[in-house]
Amino acid sequence: MPVDVMLIAGTRPEAIKLAPVLSALRAQGLAASLVASGQHERLLDQALLPFGIKPDRAVVAAQSGRSLAQLSSHLIAALDAEIATLRPSVVLVQGDTTTALCGALAAFYRNTPCGHVEAGLRTGRRDAPWPEELNRALADRLCSRLYAPTQGARSNLLAEGLSDTDILVTGQTGVDAARHAARQLLPQPPQELVSALDGARSKVVFATGHRRENQDGGISEVARILRAQVQRRSDLTVVFATHPSERARGAVAGIEPHPHFRTIEPLGYLACLWMLRRADCVVTDSGGLQEEAPEFGTPVLVTRDVTERPEGLEPGFLRLVGGRAATLDAELTRVLDDPAIRQRLGGLPNPYGDGTASARIAGDVAALVKGAGA
Repeated sequence: MPVDVMLIAGTRPEAIKLAPVLSALRAQGLAASLVASGQHERLLDQALLPFGIKPDRAVVAAQSGRSLAQLSSHLIAALDAEIATLRPSVVLVQGDTTTALCGALAAFYRNTPCGHVEAGLRTGRRDAPWPEELNRALADRLCSRLYAPTQGARSNLLAEGLSDTDILVTGQTGVDAARHAARQLLPQPPQELVSALDGARSKVVFATGHRRENQDGGISEVARILRAQVQRRSDLTVVFATHPSERARGAVAGIEPHPHFRTIEPLGYLACLWMLRRADCVVTDSGGLQEEAPEFGTPVLVTRDVTERPEGLEPGFLRLVGGRAATLDAELTRVLDDPAIRQRLGGLPNPYGDGTASARIAGDVAALVKGAGA
């Protein structure tokens, strides 16, 4: 039986950011089906748990170790078959992943309208993030509805010659998701964090690293600097959540052990939010954490030279530190020694959204499905 809307997700961030959209679509009375691409099968299912959602359909998971070209060809064919089966009026993809690009291309080949959630983010550099920068830009070209999270993202799309009538500024659905999930957080840490925080010092840094462009030395350099801070400061514990990618994990594995430099397995979504709330500072190359941390007034040191989410820079939620050891070291010291920074940031609005992005998208999609336009 045909559905009104087919949502495609393959990775943890896509699942998190599409979950509130799916709920909002169903609240509009639309028949909406979530299709899992199999790109990150275990992480996707884990991310959906706080929302009480499971994929309605799943394609055969891509074999691990495939090249990007092999993964892409697999996904285009698999998602094309799902579109042919479900015959949706509208397809929705999210973000900058291989799944998002392949889903948009499969919809285009089927002449099915496709909406791009989180359209228009740009760094202006083809190699950072790689290949995500061009994944997103190409998906924007393929889609007929562009859901830009910020006015800056809208400006990027207009500068590239895309039509203003195809763009709707919605806010970031990841903020919607974080607000929903944060209501489930308890004062005590989730079980998966208990040992990592046992005996932690008064200040805690939460760190992650996974970007491909950082896997050849960047992640290990960040870990080395954090290890040195722990050695130097008697008030600091670092909790470094590793990534499923073997290369990303290996970059941290060689760091000299220290009882207060603690590496842990990848965290579930609720545990990750709990750490954002608890941490005095976040050190990461993740895009999603840049958007979620402002919900808790937590400063973020971004271990990249550029960010496609610049809105957090001016109010002070984010600071770009790149791979420069001296910059990261100095900025981390500045944040940890500023007793009022959390209070200042906690009084500011989240620059990425107000918690109603999903409702805006669902209303627009409902109009498209009903043939009324937007």
